[in-house]
Amino acid sequence: MKLATIGYEHDTQAHVIDKLKAAHVETLIDVRAVASSRRAGFSKTLLAASLGEAGIAYVHLRDLGTPKAGRQAARAGRVAEMHRIYRAHLEEPAAQAQLAQAGEIAAGRKSALLCYEADPAACHRRIVADLLATKCGFEIEDL
Repeated sequence: MKLATIGYEHDTQAHVIDKLKAAHVETLIDVRAVASSRRAGFSKTLLAASLGEAGIAYVHLRDLGTPKAGRQAARAGRVAEMHRIYRAHLEEPAAQAQLAQAGEIAAGRKSALLCYEADPAACHRRIVADLLATKCGFEIEDL
């Protein structure tokens, strides 16, 4: 089974939803620590409503988001530091519980992990996707 990842950095909400629909995604798993955005249409409430209208379920797993220090490192272009901070964060029980929850959701229906970064290699969602691929056997598809 495939697990998709998607970043909205350079996209509109409509384009992201179109990509999700084209990939047959049934559930969007938001892995942002803070599910608000300066980009129109990507704050939690509006995004969830728009996805619902498109027939896509929305789940926010806040504990799979990058902690503040990691977000600051990413903004400064220190991707390796962000990855180190994030991997340490994933050792926390709440993150482990939500990682398992993400795996259960994705095992039941085609899902996509959402975060801001366009480049999955520079985003923590790729770490989540790789862990789920190892634990659950998913094939990763970057949209």
